[in-house]
Amino acid sequence: MTISVETKKEAQALLDFIDASPSPWHAVSTVTADLKANGFKQLLEDQPWQFKKGGKYFIVRDGASVIAFVLGEQPIATSGFKIVGAHTDSPGLRLKPKAAHATNGIAQLGVEVYGGPIIATFTDRDLSLAGRVMVKKAGGGVESHSVCLTESVVRLPNLAIHMNRDVNSKGLLLNKQTQLPLIFGFAADTAEAHQQLTQALAKPLAINPEDIITWDLNVYDMQKGSLWGANQEFIANGQLDNLASCHAAIEALTAIEKPASTSICALFDHEEVGSESATGASGSFMLDVITRICSATKTSDEDRLRGFANSFFISADMSHAYHPNHPSAYEPNHHVTVNKGPVIKTNANQRYSTNADTAARFIQLCEKADVPYQEYAHRTDLGCGSTIGPTVAAQLGMATVDVGNPMWAMHSIRESAGAIDHGYMTAVLKQHFLS
Repeated sequence: MTISVETKKEAQALLDFIDASPSPWHAVSTVTADLKANGFKQLLEDQPWQFKKGGKYFIVRDGASVIAFVLGEQPIATSGFKIVGAHTDSPGLRLKPKAAHATNGIAQLGVEVYGGPIIATFTDRDLSLAGRVMVKKAGGGVESHSVCLTESVVRLPNLAIHMNRDVNSKGLLLNKQTQLPLIFGFAADTAEAHQQLTQALAKPLAINPEDIITWDLNVYDMQKGSLWGANQEFIANGQLDNLASCHAAIEALTAIEKPASTSICALFDHEEVGSESATGASGSFMLDVITRICSATKTSDEDRLRGFANSFFISADMSHAYHPNHPSAYEPNHHVTVNKGPVIKTNANQRYSTNADTAARFIQLCEKADVPYQEYAHRTDLGCGSTIGPTVAAQLGMATVDVGNPMWAMHSIRESAGAIDHGYMTAVLKQHFLS
């Protein structure tokens, strides 16, 4: 399989985006910088909103979720909304509020498991910390600072095989409470370990360690994304699920001008833990933004509901590629392959929101964009994951489809996918906004 220079460029742009986004807060910061560079204006939730015809705007909620939109040329009642949704969070390890402690002179950091990562993949990697810290302001109050430590400061070493003889036959099993604390350094006691942690966080921010109140910090893999394979036809990185979909959605939105329908890109936090939060897809963020768009454009409640009936929502979240070493894990008639195009995901129990009508709509978008597509269903005797699709569909009563690019090792600290597929997804999402 030959990979063009343009395809490699598109794939590398995705890898660079992920490398710049080691936490949901960094992902939103990277996205908003791109939006501003493309003429989008930030709106604040506690301020009045006023629009210009054809205007481009975005709103950030709590630093980890962002909704961007381009006002359509046609009335909302008749043209509706064209929406793409994805999520900024990925499964992994998060630091506890009182993370630092000392055990036999070794400083360690306690973590919680966030979502459903493949925990064994976090062992023996060059790891560091990224997220946000809450800091005391000089005149009183609190402010948030993004922080990313650029050196490997923590590690989860494996136990030697001489002490775990069954590891290759029974797999690596780690107790989440007792065997996940990360090695951080040397410390005589918990107070010294805590001091070392706050000093490490304060240094890149040029602040006093004593001014740090608390944090939201996740563990990230320091290895950069890469192209790989005989012809560099694959990509590898952390957080492909679901920053790849976020990047494709933003690339599509920033490429359009004067769409007929109001076009929205919504990137939510907390999908990996159920979306039940102020910044998650089950919260009010999407409906709040749409309500305020309608208010600012003098769209009545009647016309808003008419607009919902004329809308289409694409839930973009990664899909499971066929793995040749594990054929029994897949439904025999629904093998999907990397570099063969976006996957339409269907589940009769509504873990995915796709139905025959919405699948057909997406297929037509693919045909218009000259993009191949695939269809996926999970094995009937295995429970599949879910997405924001059913949540948003239920909230808004809007026609919704679940799609995603195929990938391997979903929820590993190091995931893989096809280098070509990212361009395919971006192209069909752009077609969606322009149709």
